[in-house]
Amino acid sequence: MGATEGVSFPTDSTTATARTIVADALRKADPVGARGAEHETAWRRGYLLHLRRAVEAGVGDAAAAHTIAADGLRSAHRQMRFADLALPEAIETARRQQVLSTTTVRGTAEPETELSLPYRGERLRGSALTRQLEDWVGRGVVTRSCADAVERVQQNPEWLRLEGDVVTVLGAGAEMGPFQALSRWGATIAALDLPRDDVQTRVREIASAGAGVTHLPSRIVTDAQADDGADLVAELPAVADWLDHLEGRLVLGNYCYADGAKHVLVSMAADALAQHLTRHRPDTALSFLATPTDVFAVPGDEVAMAEEAYGRGRLARATRSLVRAVSGGRLLQRNYPPGADPGICDALVPQQGPNYALAKRLQRWRATTARHEGSLVSLNVAPATRTRSVVKNKALAAAYAGAHRFGVEVFDPATSNTLMAALLVHDLRAGRPPADEPWQDEAHGAAHGGLWTAAYHPRSALGLAAVLGVGSLLT
Repeated sequence: MGATEGVSFPTDSTTATARTIVADALRKADPVGARGAEHETAWRRGYLLHLRRAVEAGVGDAAAAHTIAADGLRSAHRQMRFADLALPEAIETARRQQVLSTTTVRGTAEPETELSLPYRGERLRGSALTRQLEDWVGRGVVTRSCADAVERVQQNPEWLRLEGDVVTVLGAGAEMGPFQALSRWGATIAALDLPRDDVQTRVREIASAGAGVTHLPSRIVTDAQADDGADLVAELPAVADWLDHLEGRLVLGNYCYADGAKHVLVSMAADALAQHLTRHRPDTALSFLATPTDVFAVPGDEVAMAEEAYGRGRLARATRSLVRAVSGGRLLQRNYPPGADPGICDALVPQQGPNYALAKRLQRWRATTARHEGSLVSLNVAPATRTRSVVKNKALAAAYAGAHRFGVEVFDPATSNTLMAALLVHDLRAGRPPADEPWQDEAHGAAHGGLWTAAYHPRSALGLAAVLGVGSLLT
């Protein structure tokens, strides 16, 4: 990308940049792994191994985990540019060259005063919501800590308004973002998304129909009309300046998505914002959604459920043996070695590609680093969800359609984004001290959808799930 387009890679090779970032992240904690990443000649396939090593090298060694996160981010910031400047320098020196004003939209509804969750055509609240949470825990769809957090929000509905906070939703139009739920609950929101008519129309409709106060970045075009929205990648300094002038404690939430390499660029722009705000406004909180299709260290309770599923049923064992024999052992591999605690759930999906994986890993590294430096951080694993970006990929859509046959529940966007918004509210209001190791923080409150408790290694079942799911897509 050219320098005039805002945040950009240092060269035309996004692969070279990603390879360097991962190698630099591993260099101190796992020198052998770092050399392996540096010398990888087939990054599109090989990244799966190197991103796994970047998790494994930090398990059991908190200092190593913090080093991996900090060094990976440092490498990314050293390489990525805004025009001819490093990202932090661009925010400080170019911010006055781009100026954004504020348009405020006040919702017309009354704030909701009870937590409710849309699920399969119903809206669950009270005891019905509690029963559903317990069902998910029992089936290994969410962790116990996730259900407990939602229960606590249900018991403290006054938390829903997030009084005194300004929740900055980067990617306000995203299907997985909390904008709509927070607006219904009466929160104050800074909603940022692209300055496109279709996107901004949707943002305004959500803000007007809700009960909260929504601030939009805007440029005055005429005395009577404002051009709302901002391109975070192209207008990073202006967005930083705009947020600096909002009153209240900021919560910076990164819910942006883009295809291909653009996802890395927007994640880096958001990360530069996070770094700037936590330094200049130390009370700033950060929020992220982790994708379940990544590598995580998984607590022993989830491993035990996977082991139980693996050993269940004589017919299942016979079928598994036949499938493994026919596939040369590639299919239906055991998810964890017996007794692993923690286990490593490697659910990276090649169809999503290395850029998606790197963009999401950068977010996890920022969460780890910011939490270690004393910032309040909300990072929760979200369930696999039928978003537009997923179902437009035919292979993923088919795999999601067949996932239930392997114990994985795929959520509708309305269920996922409300559930994750409730977890955000919990984290901002209840809080908790950092765990002994970063992997434990990432595992807390996870709504992994069943990937962590499935009997089989996700990639070894993905192809079969897709084959089984094709029929349901055609009906």
